[in-house]
Formats: sequence, structure tokens, C-alpha cells
Amino acid sequence: MNLLSWFSGLFSGFALSDRRGAQKSGPALALVSDTKALTPDGGLQIAAVWACVERIAKTVATLPLFVYRNRSGKRELDRESSLWAVLHDSPNARMTPSEFWTAMIMNLVLRGNAYARIERGASGEVYALWPMAADQVELQILDDGSAVYLYKVGNDLAVLAESNVLHIKEMGNGVIGLARMDYMRSTTTEAANAQTQASKLFSAGGKPSGVLMVDNVLTASQRAAIQSNFAEMQAGTTGRLFVLEANMKYEQLSLSPEDQQLLESRQFTVEEIARWFGVPSVLINQSNVTAWGSGIDSLIEGFYKLTIRPLLVSIEQALTKRVLTPAQRASLSVEFSLDGLLRSSLKDRAEIYSKLVQNGLKTRNECRQLENDPPVPGGDELTAQTNLAPLSQLGAISTGGGNAAA
Repeated sequence: MNLLSWFSGLFSGFALSDRRGAQKSGPALALVSDTKALTPDGGLQIAAVWACVERIAKTVATLPLFVYRNRSGKRELDRESSLWAVLHDSPNARMTPSEFWTAMIMNLVLRGNAYARIERGASGEVYALWPMAADQVELQILDDGSAVYLYKVGNDLAVLAESNVLHIKEMGNGVIGLARMDYMRSTTTEAANAQTQASKLFSAGGKPSGVLMVDNVLTASQRAAIQSNFAEMQAGTTGRLFVLEANMKYEQLSLSPEDQQLLESRQFTVEEIARWFGVPSVLINQSNVTAWGSGIDSLIEGFYKLTIRPLLVSIEQALTKRVLTPAQRASLSVEFSLDGLLRSSLKDRAEIYSKLVQNGLKTRNECRQLENDPPVPGGDELTAQTNLAPLSQLGAISTGGGNAAA
């Protein structure tokens, strides 16, 4: 590659550059030669890629998405709105919310962009969201600066206005997100090569190639006969005992898997792939991590804060900007509930509820509602502990002059 072509590729207007026409989400040039980006089908055949995508997609897809109505500075769940029906209950006639968001997040983390076609009623309010495969969508920036989306299905082409497409982006230039699978091509090529090498090695019964040595010169027919007799040894057949006669000796040529450090290389590749996706390797069952404890809990908490939470904010802001009408944006807001992450731990939920109630931040009935329990009489009053009350008020509290409750 000459210098001129390198500069031409560098400034060709890919995902970090501004350009008119079709937007590109991949790199202009490959960092390592002789590597090519895998398609999602190819990438998902690598176990670490599948595990990372599944971990992110299912974590987000299982979080409840709520619609709130703002009334005089107070937020209330708006279960009666059409927006609630789409975002919380049923995004379209075919998919559950979990299925919809799993598909969207898979496209987002692999291709850097997630697209959904918005169906609106006469009032402009959304009544359905249909995910579109990122590889079948092309974003075009027109000469006047407006954007259109071209959605290709077979021989059909749909042209969609920007207002009719929910577009969630990974980091990029703000117009289109960077395709992670295209940028991590060196890592995925290394992983694919290691996986291919391991498959070939074990398909040959773990037998390395080698040579048979004899003490005398053989004729062409004798060499052919020996090659035929010992062909199964070369192929790695393990079901037979091979006998070497006439002072024949077998010598290994290729290195053993240990010498090639094949296993170590594959473990390192797992760490690299996990790093690309922002997933702690322990969460994808990396083999060299054997214990669960407080350190693992901290890694999981970091995964929620540094990977999942920024992703949720991007989705919430995209929904607000692209799905809600101007009138809805003035009175409604959408937000994922991170409380869903606590559903698997009764102990954590109980501790948090206790602190919220004892410090007057939530009522008992509000906490009971989160647990799908019915309200109880007197449970709508905020309460607080009196342990830290000022000394001047201890007498009033002890004689019933205060309203605080333990």
C-alpha cells in the first residue's frame, strides 16, 4: 500500500468524518493486513463474542421500561398512555418487549447502530415499533442536510423519513455509530484462526505431523507402500495400535499444542474480546476464574455502571427525541428501572427498602408495590428513625409530640 492510497483511505469520510450521501460505519483501512471483518453470523460463532452479546442484550432486555407523566414537578407512572402500551407491554404485534430489545441491542453492539421502523397514528403518536436489521439499512445524508433511511428487504427498497425511524447509535460522529465488529477485525481474525487450528488439531486425534525414518534407501514403490500403510497415522486415527518395523522410527515435526501456546492464546483472545465489549471476562465464564466473592461483585457492579447504564441513557434519549411527539416530550418521560437488577437478590432488595423507608424517602406501600404486594392501611405515610434526632427534641418525640416513627 503506497502513501497516497493510505492518505486517501484515511480521509475518505468514514464514521468519524462528515460527508454527504451514504454513511459508513466501518474503518477506512484495516490496521492489520490480510484481515477482514466478520459478519454477525461469523462473529457469533466465536463463543466469547456470543457470550458478550448475550450478556449485554439480555441484561438490557429484562429491565422494565416505564413511562412517567410529569404533574407539577411530580412524576407518576402513566399506565394509561398509548406510549406505555408500546414501550412497556407490546412494541408490535409479533414481539414481546424482551424480544424486541434483545434484537435491537444485538444490532447495536455488533453493528454500532440499531434501527426500528416507527408506525404512527393520525395524531402522530407511535403505536408500533418494528426492528430493522442494521446490515439492511443505509443512512443517506442529502444535499440539504436532511437524512433518509433506505431499508432493503430482498428486491424491495423502502425509503423512510428520519421522523419514522428510531435510530440508536454507538459512539461515532453523531450521525452514525461505529461498527464494533468491523473495528475488532484483528481480534476476531486471531480468534477464528486459533479456533480453526484447534479444530484441525483435535480432528486429527491430536496427532502432529512427522516423518518415518528407515536405515536404508527405498525404491519409489516401497515409499508408496509405506505411505499407504501409515496413512491412518498421518490422519490421526486413534483406534489402532501402529507397529513400526525394520528399525523404522517416527519423529514429530510440528510443535505440540503446549509449545504453540494454543490454549494460552485462546484465553488471551477471550480477554481481548471481552475488553472490546466492555464485559468483565468473569461474566462470560472465562476458565481461569474459579471463585465468586466480593471482588466479583465489584466487577458486576462496575459492569452495570460503566457498560449497561451508559447504554440505557443512549436508548432513553433516542426514544425521547425520535419516538415521542413534541407534545409528549413536554409532559412525558421514559426511563429504564434499574430496580430490575435487584430482582434476583431478595437480601439486597430488603436492605434497600429498609433504608428508603427508615430515611423517609419512600413509603411502605411504595416498596410493597415494587414487590407486587397489596397496600396496607397506614402504609402511605413517610416515616423516619428517631435515633439521630436533635437533643432538644427528644422529649417531644418520646411524649408523642413528633410525627416520626421508627
